[in-house]
Amino acid sequence: MAASTGHVRSSSLPINTHPLVVSVEEQLTRLRASQQETSSSMSNRLGGLKELYHRVDDLFQLQFPRALCIEHLEDVLDGSLRVLDVCGTIRDVLSRMREGLQGLESSLRRRTGRESCLEGEIRAYTVTRKEMNKMIRILKGMDRKCKSVVLDNDSEMVGVVNMLREAEEISLSVFDSLLSYLFLPKLRSKPTGWPILSKLLHSRRALCDRMEATEAEKLEVELSLLKSSKDIKLEQVQKLLKDLEAFQATIKETEGDLECIFRQLLKTRVSLLNILNH
Repeated sequence: MAASTGHVRSSSLPINTHPLVVSVEEQLTRLRASQQETSSSMSNRLGGLKELYHRVDDLFQLQFPRALCIEHLEDVLDGSLRVLDVCGTIRDVLSRMREGLQGLESSLRRRTGRESCLEGEIRAYTVTRKEMNKMIRILKGMDRKCKSVVLDNDSEMVGVVNMLREAEEISLSVFDSLLSYLFLPKLRSKPTGWPILSKLLHSRRALCDRMEATEAEKLEVELSLLKSSKDIKLEQVQKLLKDLEAFQATIKETEGDLECIFRQLLKTRVSLLNILNH
């Protein structure tokens, strides 16, 4: 969308029907749909999130009435900081995790993987893993808080503010989905009917059998076996190296996506601050 369409608001056009508002709403709809589709890749969802805030930044170029901005956009400003902090924290922890895995990989390739050497690197990975588990719990709490607050009055800005709050909510939901995708087990996809569902509800073993481990969980199992092994076998090291490379590639790609989103979030927050300060 051309930038020139977003700098001056038509006095005859209500805010809620402005093309830039409609554009943000359309992207929110796409993101909500992608969150429901198991076929939608995490990379596509993260790309959709970046596009959402690109459109929000275009929206912030409108000349909103200052009085309405001060009244309604303060909470949106707080929300933008929450999303920025979450995105930056996940990116930074993933970066530390990848650096730790690189160190572990180097030790294994040099075959200096003595127990004392590996323990420190495995411990460092475990620390970042726990940080991610903590972030998942925090995100679920933040998501519930976002859903609990919706404005309801006749101001024309309220529709826009509620839309921006929904952008915060969907952002936290995407980040939650990202961490779940990377670190939490998933049900294997297979055709199911009510009889099978009934069995699952009454059989913990059946449920566990249908759980699919993530790359992170498989790696943890292998690291645990390696740590407890008195004699490290070549096949064991080769399998671990292969999985280390795959997981590092996944993390690196995710880091890149998060960095792009972080920069767009930062740009959007600056635009919002400019609205409130002028």
